[in-house]
Amino acid sequence: MRCGAVQTHRNIALVPLIAKTDGTFQYCTLNEALANWDVAITEVSAAGSVPELKIVNRGHMPVLLIDGEELAGARQNRAVNCSILLRELCAARIPVSSTEQGRWAYSSSALRDSGHVMAHKSRALKAHSVLRSLEKSGVHHSNQAEVWESVAECVVKAGIPSPTSAMSDVFKARESDLQRCIEAFPCLPGQVGLLAIINGQPAGADVVSRTSAYAKLHPKLVQSYSLEGLLASEPKTITPDAAETRSREFLAEIMAAEARRFPSIGYGADVRFRAKALTGTALVHDNEVIHAAFFRVADANGAKLRSRRRSHRAKRT
Repeated sequence: MRCGAVQTHRNIALVPLIAKTDGTFQYCTLNEALANWDVAITEVSAAGSVPELKIVNRGHMPVLLIDGEELAGARQNRAVNCSILLRELCAARIPVSSTEQGRWAYSSSALRDSGHVMAHKSRALKAHSVLRSLEKSGVHHSNQAEVWESVAECVVKAGIPSPTSAMSDVFKARESDLQRCIEAFPCLPGQVGLLAIINGQPAGADVVSRTSAYAKLHPKLVQSYSLEGLLASEPKTITPDAAETRSREFLAEIMAAEARRFPSIGYGADVRFRAKALTGTALVHDNEVIHAAFFRVADANGAKLRSRRRSHRAKRT
């Protein structure tokens, strides 16, 4: 890959990641599969289970669900805990985190694509806790209490009413601002990813193996990173030159991170990355990175993250 020209809007800078060649393994995105009625996502039973959902792929093409992609409906909105390359003609249980604390009642029989990937700070926190779970017990569980708290912080920052403390309410409240962000950060020919600089500092990066798949995910990812910029209490802008320097430093951190390999839910392997101030994940199949995501975290143990949450709670009380 190569880095494209830095794009800026307000206190947000995005670096397009451009591929020299497209990936070879064929799959469709979750949105495509749902639109074609190839995939159905429901609760695992009538009673439901917060950390799991049932997914059935009736199609003849593998389906990619990316880490943090949100599903709306059923008993509660959820976000996917890890990137999954779902096998064709199969049924599976997938690990998820709730992004709506105050509802446990059916709004629909099945879940749909909400059109969002969870806000990147919540997503980073979730990815960090999933790594801890994998290291401890080999399962893709998140710390649900931490996820709910991070969603609640988004709601408070946005200053909006949300009876069920739902992340989707924050996206809806900032819909017009987020649309302007999508317009400011167009998807470029050959683009397979982005690296985000928020308030002058690297926030994270996402990469997908195929340009056609990335183009469909691009608006979701732009909104995921942009939302945090829009909610910043003290916005700080950055020049394109400074953003390019920060992005190259972040890419160097990614390359130096420690990697561990874990089984995935569908095709491929789930490779997890850890560094002092970084966490990441890559879904690898047939020696091809299908999706990768890396996030800035405060430190490897999450101590500063917990300190910031305690400070935020104190301010609220």
